[in-house]
Amino acid sequence: MTDKIKMIGLDLDGTLLTEKKEITARTRKVLREALDRGIVVLAATGRPLSGIPEEIRSFPGMRYALTSNGAKVVDVQEGRVIDEHLLDAGLAEKALEICAKYDTLQEAYFDGKSYAPLDKQDQIEKYHRNPNMWEYMRKTRIWVEDVMRLVTGSSTGPDKLQILFADMEERLRAWDELSEVRGLELVGSLGYNIEINAAGVNKGTGLVRLGSLLGIRREEIMACGDGDNDALMLKEAGFGVAMANAVDKVKEAADYITLSNDEDGVAEAIEKFVLEGGKGKC
Repeated sequence: MTDKIKMIGLDLDGTLLTEKKEITARTRKVLREALDRGIVVLAATGRPLSGIPEEIRSFPGMRYALTSNGAKVVDVQEGRVIDEHLLDAGLAEKALEICAKYDTLQEAYFDGKSYAPLDKQDQIEKYHRNPNMWEYMRKTRIWVEDVMRLVTGSSTGPDKLQILFADMEERLRAWDELSEVRGLELVGSLGYNIEINAAGVNKGTGLVRLGSLLGIRREEIMACGDGDNDALMLKEAGFGVAMANAVDKVKEAADYITLSNDEDGVAEAIEKFVLEGGKGKC
């Protein structure tokens, strides 16, 4: 039995976006055709809403955005949150305390924005190994004196924490410590970071919940991704597509491996399985 695809969730970095953080003309054309056919297409990203490129946020017909690894699903058209699962403030404080023992750049996501420490603003290159992300961080972060004080002083917990590590051995030690804390969901989409959400929060559950709200079954959902935080999304979706540049964990979770993000892999998969009459998995 096959199911027609009615929703497509797209990771951004390493998937929809090229290594230069751009969308190609071919991919824009394919997204436009899918939307014109009534298919729900949305970004499914670890980024906060403010970190999604304006070209995607304002892409005609792309009404929804799954952000912060599923902590917030936003109706961009109406400017409202339709699904939210925040990290407990006490757990966020404990996680920051653990990571503060190491050489890190710590970020807290609140209300679709990312807050980062002012004293690390001139050290982005030390913590972010991808030069294509340096300018993105400078433009999209709100630089504050003290991230911990921001978290402890907030009336709610954050959407997500992101910790960038200068030393990979320290990252491993921090991961082990954080894994001992009940109530946390850990992923590391960049290889040198740890993303911390509330337990049970991930892109896959967020995508399926949105589908349920829209009357779309999981079997009718296609998801495309490449990083550690995409593996559960590909497993949860009815049809999972891994990029050629994806990590092994994501490829193992996929039903199909497409071309790389620099070869219009998203466009190729949508054309093959959605626009050309292809259907989801049997």
